[in-house]
Amino acid sequence: MKVNLFKLLFLVFILIFSFSSCKDEEPMVDPEEEMEQIRDFNNIDPSLPSFVSIDDTTPEGMKWEKREDLSDDFDSWNDDKWFKPLWNYGEPVQMKSENSGVTDGNLWIKASLDQGESRWFETSRIQSRVQIKYPMYTESRIKTAHISAYNTFWLNNGDIDNRDEIDVIENNSKPSCNCQPAFPWQMNSQYFHVVNGDTRRAKGNFDNRDLSDDNPSQGVVWNEEYHTVGVWWKDATNIQFYLDGEPAGSVVSERDFTRNLNLIWDLWTIDADWSGGIAIQNDLLDDSINTMKIDWVRTWQLVNE
Repeated sequence: MKVNLFKLLFLVFILIFSFSSCKDEEPMVDPEEEMEQIRDFNNIDPSLPSFVSIDDTTPEGMKWEKREDLSDDFDSWNDDKWFKPLWNYGEPVQMKSENSGVTDGNLWIKASLDQGESRWFETSRIQSRVQIKYPMYTESRIKTAHISAYNTFWLNNGDIDNRDEIDVIENNSKPSCNCQPAFPWQMNSQYFHVVNGDTRRAKGNFDNRDLSDDNPSQGVVWNEEYHTVGVWWKDATNIQFYLDGEPAGSVVSERDFTRNLNLIWDLWTIDADWSGGIAIQNDLLDDSINTMKIDWVRTWQLVNE
């Protein structure tokens, strides 16, 4: 009986020890699952919006359908997709067809100087021929001209008194006013909704220094490298901006967006602190810094599966 009792106590001891050891052990991690958790910003799937490769928040039951009529790698100028509307901003801007084009796989907009003229800032604008409406996503890979001017990618339809407008970026990497120290990293995303001159607006000031630590584009100023900027126009009021694969602020319109919108790029300056100040004329003579470059644009419609 003593021997059997001893054996029983010994077995209980072994069971308790084994249970305690199991609790202290680290849980097993599947190496393949661990690899999937590593975000690879350098291998984005070009067939889908960039954020899908990083954090796929596509709604369940929906899919992204490519809009080829609003996408382009800019290997050549495609007159079926793009045209140049040359209406002017205020002085000193002068829009000119010859200040934009496609070369070496880039759509480009160049700022040049017309010395002595009131409209001395020669530049250009490119716009899509077709329009799009929510739910949609568009993104463009852009390198900013390093001058005090807005390098823009935006969606718009209408005029100054009646329009729907989404500004993905208004980048200025070299503000001249000494009053916008964050501009070399700040997107200046916003919306305008204007009805009979009544303007509703909200602005987002996402700073690329706030990108995740594992994002190689974190803190890289607009003119040093290409950045991928995008917008997910979700519905009549909700607009989510993106930068280099990550969410970059959002705005909610006070009124419903009702218009189909065109894609637009342009480059312009104005003598105002809110824009970062007017361009320095000598900078327009330097071909190493006076040109905005667009590597590509890609656009999708969100549709039911």
